[in-house]
Amino acid sequence: MATCLVTGGAGFLGSHMCEELLRRGHRVICVDNLETGSLRNIAHLRQPEFTHLNIDIIEPYFVDEPIDFVYHLASPASPIDYLRLPLHTLKVGSYGTHHTLGLAKHHRARFLLASTSEVYGDPQVHPQPETYWGHVNPIGPRGVYDEAKRYAEALTMAYHTQQGVDTSMVRIFNTYGPRMRPHDGRAIPTFLRQALQDRPITVFGEGKQTRSFCYVDDLIRGIIALAESGFHEPVNIGNPDEFTLLELAEMCVEVTGSRSEIVFEALPTDDPQVRQPDITRAKDLLGWSPQIALREGLQKTIELAGTEGLVGARR
Repeated sequence: MATCLVTGGAGFLGSHMCEELLRRGHRVICVDNLETGSLRNIAHLRQPEFTHLNIDIIEPYFVDEPIDFVYHLASPASPIDYLRLPLHTLKVGSYGTHHTLGLAKHHRARFLLASTSEVYGDPQVHPQPETYWGHVNPIGPRGVYDEAKRYAEALTMAYHTQQGVDTSMVRIFNTYGPRMRPHDGRAIPTFLRQALQDRPITVFGEGKQTRSFCYVDDLIRGIIALAESGFHEPVNIGNPDEFTLLELAEMCVEVTGSRSEIVFEALPTDDPQVRQPDITRAKDLLGWSPQIALREGLQKTIELAGTEGLVGARR
């Protein structure tokens, strides 16, 4: 049984990671100060093999027991959060990553950084391979998130090359599933919430911009495979099936049986026009590819989260 530390473990992705690691028979230490996570996400995980530590990782911290794997997932990740918490987002990517890498070094643990497809910015290469360096606006409204992740990647590689830390990096593309917050500003929870309430579904621009949506179970499976692989360079994990946001909105109406109409609003600043992972490296290196198509994943999300979980209430 390995001991795994998961930063951001009470968040959307983190809670699914904790759940899967426990299912595989590991001990799990969840580190989360609940800035964007929730105790509701981990309430069902209460068992002797699970521990939650309420720690803000932008300050130095230490865990006084052996650790085998560190999954560094902590970060404000939705536009609502990083626009509300710009400095905190930068500090989590810098100080938080530095402190967590130091923890992994101390314990001689395998370290995995959860990076993001946002490091590619509004890409000029399509689909995006890991070798593409990106086209990012560092001072735009999304810059605090994009640059925090780009810096975290550079810091992770520096710890590997200079300090000998056993590191890995996953670039996560759009992911969805149960436990996404209904009001976090991302497309799928927003569209499902609006559709379930028969309210107008708000699509930005003309809805022609594309995204590739990966169901959370597929993503977690890929991340764990990467952490256990021994590979050090970035790996894209995401679903290469590409949809326009208008197609996504129409599918959300269909799977919910909604009476919602689709309306169009102004396009946000620096909103990427295309987003599609090249997953050749993940296929060749990990034998990984997504198994759950978008329609099936939306239906699973509705079934597992329930209407109350998807509609929620504003904080």
